[in-house]
Amino acid sequence: MSLDESRRRAERRRPRRRSVWQSPLGRVALGLASAVLLLLVGISVGRALEDGPEPGGTRTNVRTLEPQELPPVARTVTITVTE
Repeated sequence: MSLDESRRRAERRRPRRRSVWQSPLGRVALGLASAVLLLLVGISVGRALEDGPEPGGTRTNVRTLEPQELPPVARTVTITVTE
């Protein structure tokens, strides 16, 4: 048996570590998290579309104008009419 063969056998015997997402429970958790995220995105997009203004609608602005003071008269003219 060569040195390479003994290394290969030692590598085969070592159990491989699995990622958390490769386990069945991890996949279920990832699926549920994805579903919740998709639901929240859908709700937020739906509310944004619902709250937006309707296209082509009319817009009315109402303002109240306050009267301004008139400046004083610079001179007075008197007209006398005789009959």
